[in-house]
Amino acid sequence: MSASVPFASRFGPVLAASLVKLAPTQAARNPVMFLVWMGTLLTAVVVVRGLWVGDSVGFPIGVLVLLALTVLFANAAEAVAEARARGQAGSLRQIRTELRARRRLDDGREETVPATALRRGDRVVVEAGELIPVDGDIVEGMASINESAVTGESAPVLREAGGDRSGVIAGTLVLSDCIVVEVGADPGDSFLDRMIALVENAQRQKTPNELALTVLLAAMSLVFIIVVVTLPLLARFVGAELDATMLLALLVCLIPTTIAGLLPAIGIAGMNRAFAERLIAKSGKAVEVAGDIDTLLIDKTGTITFGNRHATAWHPVGGTRAQTLVEAAALASVADPTPEGRSIVQLAADAHAIRPQAARIVRSIAFSAQTRMSGVETEAGLIYKGAIDAVRDWCAQKGIPVPGDLPAVAERIARKGATPLAVVADRVLGVVELSDVVKPGIQARFARLRRMGVRSVMITGDNPLTAAAIAAEAGVDDFVAEATPEAKLAAIRREQAQGRLVAMVGDGTNDAPALAQADIGLAMNAGTQAAKEAANMVDLDSDPAKLIKAVEIGKQLLVTRGALTTFSLANDVAKYFAVLPALFASSLPLFAPLDVMRLHSPQSAVLSALIYNALIIPALIPLALRGVGTGAEPGDVLLRRNLAIYGLGGVVAPFAAIKLIDLLLAATGLF
Repeated sequence: MSASVPFASRFGPVLAASLVKLAPTQAARNPVMFLVWMGTLLTAVVVVRGLWVGDSVGFPIGVLVLLALTVLFANAAEAVAEARARGQAGSLRQIRTELRARRRLDDGREETVPATALRRGDRVVVEAGELIPVDGDIVEGMASINESAVTGESAPVLREAGGDRSGVIAGTLVLSDCIVVEVGADPGDSFLDRMIALVENAQRQKTPNELALTVLLAAMSLVFIIVVVTLPLLARFVGAELDATMLLALLVCLIPTTIAGLLPAIGIAGMNRAFAERLIAKSGKAVEVAGDIDTLLIDKTGTITFGNRHATAWHPVGGTRAQTLVEAAALASVADPTPEGRSIVQLAADAHAIRPQAARIVRSIAFSAQTRMSGVETEAGLIYKGAIDAVRDWCAQKGIPVPGDLPAVAERIARKGATPLAVVADRVLGVVELSDVVKPGIQARFARLRRMGVRSVMITGDNPLTAAAIAAEAGVDDFVAEATPEAKLAAIRREQAQGRLVAMVGDGTNDAPALAQADIGLAMNAGTQAAKEAANMVDLDSDPAKLIKAVEIGKQLLVTRGALTTFSLANDVAKYFAVLPALFASSLPLFAPLDVMRLHSPQSAVLSALIYNALIIPALIPLALRGVGTGAEPGDVLLRRNLAIYGLGGVVAPFAAIKLIDLLLAATGLF
């Protein structure tokens, strides 16, 4: 008895969902399976009539049971996929329950309200130890946040106002400090809400490819309806009799029920795989389009490299002593909060035991996008550090000569894939070398994409020499250097104008136009709300390299659908040549040579085909949910392989299975 409880708890909900899908409004969503559903009802009418008038109903009852099982198994395929999705979404749904928020009013007062009462534009205050009640952007403050409840990553992350790492998500825990969050979405419109609705199939709409395939399958079914309707005329002409039950059974044997029954499950399973990778998609179309991508535009920082450039070497120029360069660079970086600035101070302390005296600083000069420099003012004068060309322009304005060896030093550093940072006071003192490290294994991933027919383009703000060096080390196909938001947008449009589908990743507000223009835009969960709104997908882990995984998931979805469609259509061809000759072989000698199966009887032939037809759907459910393996192969290679495996297999399997089932039925002596 104890074993029955897990069984019921596991399969009971699936069975209940399968029965619910028998409702006419639910069944009508799948035209092919709706034909089977109507055939089941008509066969039930034949059975009832036979029982009423006393006719033999053994064969009609067998057909009725098998048609009903075919519909239930098709419903079960979708129900199993939905059940898996509900299990994945359950943890996220729990996150949002009973959350409350301290909403800040216009007069500065605060009121405690349920999180569901918040609207876009509201501002809430969240302190250490409290859960963030909504998706949004930090507009005041900075805090350490534990996002493990959503992302699964236990290490806390830093989020702050005014940058590209300001995005926060509902249900995450503030560990330190106090922040003010501006609500980014109305209840029900957040990315979590959308994803939960999609994976639970509540709002899942068919993708364009899925709709096109549904129309194709419906058209094929119409052709087989015409064939079956004309069969009685042919049968009478040769002296054979085909009753209504036989015709209904034959129709179900011939129409593409296998792929029609599995098609919804394949789509849901694709969404599930994306969700399992912590990718939130706005629609099933986004996952599907990812599989058709031709070009990947990928930011260098954080995707190809770790993104934390560190000072690694000093290069004095113009005869400057190394000690002088190190002291000036460290002093110019004391007030610099960036990882690069902190690394300069750290390298000065570790390698040269130099610790800059903050008391000497009169004021600090923050980095500006216009000047592309930062620094300090001391009693002795200004000390700046910045990009080579920015420092050169500043020197030209101030009348400061540029040492002749500066360009050569900067070029040598750039060719290594590092970034040169010039230091200038009353004269140019030298260059600090900032190095970023290419992530291990990234070359293999780009090589895999290349074999799959996807072209990779690195986008970076670095100068062309640095960009070329890193692109060569990472193994990308092309790069765009000194990229501005406008350059990213132009690169996407240029690729699209050549007929390519483009994907890109971004996290900042300035990335929003490019994310919206791309065919697939992946935004980071830690990024701004504007980026997340513009994108098709959001990565909860904020890992830019996840875009590569999104492409692989989309390609697997397309390959799985294509492989099972090939198998299903090959099945139909095999069943056609296995069953039809058996129906007419005894009445029409001309058909005898075609009856290679030598099935026991017309009734046995049809029932054998129906049994195979019903059982092949649950047999393929695991493959539909798991997906067909894609490997690192281009589309044409995958197509040939799947035609060989699933096309040939789809022809052979029905012949073998139907013959075996026919032998078993013949042994019973019933047909």
